[in-house]
Amino acid sequence: MPQKRFSVLDLLGLNLKEHDSLDLRCLCGRRGLVRGITIPDLNRPGLALSGFYDSFAWQRVQLFGRGEVAYLNKLLSEGRLDTVDQLFTFELPCCIFTHNLEPAQAFIDMAEQSGCPVLQTGLESSEFSSRLLRILSNIFAPKVSMHGVLVEVYGLGILIMGDSGVGKSETALELIERGHRLVADDVVEISCVNGNSLIGQGANKIIGHHMEIRGLGIINITQLYGVGSIRERKEVQIVAKLEEWDANKVYDRLGTEELTMEILGVRIPKLEIPVKPGRNVPIILETAAMNERLKSMGYFSAKEFNQNVLKWIETDAARAPYYGVDDSY
Repeated sequence: MPQKRFSVLDLLGLNLKEHDSLDLRCLCGRRGLVRGITIPDLNRPGLALSGFYDSFAWQRVQLFGRGEVAYLNKLLSEGRLDTVDQLFTFELPCCIFTHNLEPAQAFIDMAEQSGCPVLQTGLESSEFSSRLLRILSNIFAPKVSMHGVLVEVYGLGILIMGDSGVGKSETALELIERGHRLVADDVVEISCVNGNSLIGQGANKIIGHHMEIRGLGIINITQLYGVGSIRERKEVQIVAKLEEWDANKVYDRLGTEELTMEILGVRIPKLEIPVKPGRNVPIILETAAMNERLKSMGYFSAKEFNQNVLKWIETDAARAPYYGVDDSY
């Protein structure tokens, strides 16, 4: 998968609100805003400022908190500019000062001369670090686009897949009518976050929360059913593959066989649902969502049924030798 191109200017341009806001502004080095951020991590350059540049993580965003700024000001006041000047011999993505701290003019001049952007935020270092790492982790997460419809049913994200014309959008529309929520239609972008969570959202935000219904055209779900009928993103927890009914295919009737599907290295439960006239697919998906929630609580209906049948067979077989044919009446 090609590495994502993400620049400092892209970081400044992120439309983040509330608990995701980074509160960033550029102090100097604007010609370096095109520099790319290639590693979803940050570095505290205190050790580098002391003159130790071995294994210096210059490719990361450099974060200056109160400790780094106090030491930096001490170096500048003593005229020890060599270690600070050496810092800018590396092509740093950017330097970020937290707590609304103002870098010294000498530092700004060095940064401007080297073309290194210097940013400022009012957030504390720990809070800013956690927000930035979370945002960069999502941006650099492995992604894949899949054809299907993602809906939230009883709190679970269900990715409805199948051949074109099998009824994916119509099934999702019926689920929305029943009070569930649409995440994305037609093309779903799935990201692998933290190595084990699959987060799905619409691949194109401009046409997000619109659906194409054959014979009806494009409809706006938000306008028709309200903002309570949509979600921006949701974890994909079940894959439901709709397929035309095949009389020659043997379908699982007990549910003891647990099918899975691998997406970006993560395995999630998969259902194969045959579609034919008379089958109420939306209610099947509702039941599947509730059944999956029961499984997460440790209750497996199909296995319990199988165990009860085995117990009954064993009990009946154990009684047979002790009773004659006439005794059974």
